Amino acid sequence: MSLYLWINLLSLSVPFLVSFHPRLKLYKDWGSLFLAIFIAMTPFIIWDVIFTQKGFWGFNEAYLSGVYILNLPIEEWLFFICIPYACVFTHYALLELNNRFVLSEKNTRSVSYFLLALALIVLVFNFDKAYTTLDMLTFLVVLPLVLKFNFPLVQKFFITFMFMLIPFIIVNGILTGTGIEDEVVWYNHSENLDFRFLTIPIDDFVYGFSLLLLNLFLFEFFKFKVFKK
Repeated sequence: MSLYLWINLLSLSVPFLVSFHPRLKLYKDWGSLFLAIFIAMTPFIIWDVIFTQKGFWGFNEAYLSGVYILNLPIEEWLFFICIPYACVFTHYALLELNNRFVLSEKNTRSVSYFLLALALIVLVFNFDKAYTTLDMLTFLVVLPLVLKFNFPLVQKFFITFMFMLIPFIIVNGILTGTGIEDEVVWYNHSENLDFRFLTIPIDDFVYGFSLLLLNLFLFEFFKFKVFKK
């Protein structure tokens, strides 16, 4: 079995099993959750296909199963299912353990405006870098969208995302070469900021923030607005 596939499955295993815990019962919301995951992954998959074709990033066949869809390894498709599922689980598990994981309204607005201003500055000075440009544009769309339509989610996510950074660094670190002989996912660093935390491009942190916040936003939209639980 490929290393990338193992990473996906191990990331999903505990969250999937604990989804049946009586305090969480996440399995009861699988309809809303998987609908959110599949909608959220669509723009990111399109982005992924284009960037892979252009050589902005790619995948090391030594760590893959060899099965491809639209020139993307099957492991990459599973990444957009397994990792969001695990992080949605983590978000609600943390809130179940401590319902005071909520940033004040004032601090939420201050942090949001600071991050949006920073993303805009990075965007303006890095239009020549494809990954950075699309990364910042995505962030500049997703965060204001959620601030407008589900402000309480942002208040909670700013805190839970700090906890998610621990498994994020472990998983993304391995994928980008930390602790293994070569990279699972390689990058053309002329298309990103070329600044790394360990082996992880700093752009990936913004990418992960946008991906996970969008998944949570859509999940809560379908759960509370569409299916009205």
